[in-house]
Amino acid sequence: MLIKVKAFPCSREEKIVKKSADSFDVFVCEEAERNMANKRIIELIAGYFNVPQHKAKMIKGFKESSKIFDIKD
Repeated sequence: MLIKVKAFPCSREEKIVKKSADSFDVFVCEEAERNMANKRIIELIAGYFNVPQHKAKMIKGFKESSKIFDIKD
């Protein structure tokens, strides 16, 4: 399943907001440096869908705020 994620690094609280069936806003406390925010986003997305982290794969948007993930069941 492909999902679209809009990342908001350096937020005060971590949360996932579902905008539509395949679109999410993800707020993380980590900075967007040294891949720290991306790693935390992967952890949160995997926890949201109850899958291991290796099954939540970022396909596009490694250096952008708009990202696309492939979630394997």
